[in-house]
Amino acid sequence: MQKIYIHPLAVRVWHWINAIGFLVLIATGVQIRYVGQIDFMSFKTAVVVHSWCGFFLTANFFVWLTFYLFSDKIKVYHPELSPTKYFRATFRQMQFYGYGIFRGDPNPHHVSVYRKFNPLQSNMYQIIMMVLVPVQFFTGVLLWDVARFTSMVEMFGGLRVVDTVHMLIFIFFSGFIIVHIYLASLGHTPTAHFKAMITGYEEVEDKHEADHT
Repeated sequence: MQKIYIHPLAVRVWHWINAIGFLVLIATGVQIRYVGQIDFMSFKTAVVVHSWCGFFLTANFFVWLTFYLFSDKIKVYHPELSPTKYFRATFRQMQFYGYGIFRGDPNPHHVSVYRKFNPLQSNMYQIIMMVLVPVQFFTGVLLWDVARFTSMVEMFGGLRVVDTVHMLIFIFFSGFIIVHIYLASLGHTPTAHFKAMITGYEEVEDKHEADHT
């Protein structure tokens, strides 16, 4: 095994702040939605915590975006410039997660400095970070002060539409966190990827590193 540094400090700090923040948003969101049925905090407290946490994570998102836009690390999201190779690799990764992993097949993706995400992760994270997260923050701001943003809420189809979009993305993120934790446990040991996200160093086989750096 060889250790390579693939998670810069800024990304690790952003990641763990984001992880904790999303758990807080999910918990307070559930409390807001199911007030009277689930009461682990007051409705008012849940709204205040949910709102401030949302604004904090919005600022954290722009820290993440600025880091990647102004560093060469942006390559990790799309290291392969050939669309054909990229989507073939994505399909191979889907096959691996679909049934290859249960047969003990080797992972077709091998981590290196600029290939820390497999093609499937790269696609999914781009959709999440560049589409779903901004939409969720935007709809959250509209719901935070409906009276102030009435005209904008109406422009997007009304309160029911904005609230439904916010809820659907909330449900997606809740499920994504479970899948994310499961996939993170599929390293060469169950805790390998978690440790890497703390130390910054991922353990890879020497021959794979030599092939891809």
